[in-house]
Amino acid sequence: MNRPAYWIFRAEHRLLTCAGNAAGAVFPLGVAADFGYPGEALRVGELQGLPCYAADVAQFPAIPAGEPMPLRALFELAGAEIFALAGRASQLLDWRNNHRFCGRCGTPTAMKAGESAMQCPACGLLAYPRISPAVMVLVGDGDKLLLGRSPHFKPGVYSALAGFVEPGETLEECAAREVREEVGIEITNLRYFDSQPWPFPNSLMVAFFADYAGGAINPDPSEIEAADWFRFDALPILPDPVSISRRLIDAACQRQTGRRT
Repeated sequence: MNRPAYWIFRAEHRLLTCAGNAAGAVFPLGVAADFGYPGEALRVGELQGLPCYAADVAQFPAIPAGEPMPLRALFELAGAEIFALAGRASQLLDWRNNHRFCGRCGTPTAMKAGESAMQCPACGLLAYPRISPAVMVLVGDGDKLLLGRSPHFKPGVYSALAGFVEPGETLEECAAREVREEVGIEITNLRYFDSQPWPFPNSLMVAFFADYAGGAINPDPSEIEAADWFRFDALPILPDPVSISRRLIDAACQRQTGRRT
């Protein structure tokens, strides 16, 4: 840590950003001494050819033009690459904080050398960073898309359906189950679209297209506030571009437009 590096400092669920660094970099640049030797810093990757470290702090270091910012806001500020790096940093900090003691015997753990794992010195149990896979499904029927809204969404926003994969379940089985449980319909012709690490807090979103196969919309009120079919040319308010759900919907609209030309 004696060579220059970028630093991702987190306090109260906000990250410290700054202006004036090299193009595309929004995190403070310097050596550990410049920031008071942050304790328990984790190396989380590289940025513009330099190491990048992350650390939780009680108070942000004083730097010119420093501005605390929520993780989600980094996408619009600096783009997908910076957002992904900051998301990785946030997940790794959470992982270390949540595994300071062995889940089997309660002994304090320590980072294992050369591996991303917290190790128990007493019983040897290893705790790796947690990844929770989740499936997202955009169901289509001709010129319509099935969109739903959770009570936790911003007012008026609708999105594709999604849910976490259960133990012993394939992605395909999860997709069919989640759609059936959330809105009561059946799907067919599942097609992979893309995936996205989603650090809120530790998901891996795997997105699919699917075709409608039958049933009437009957939302589960415990998860879905409202759901309906929307024409491609009359969509409701959609999620922010930071999420794969928006890219999934945009891709479906582009394909529909291509078919019409």
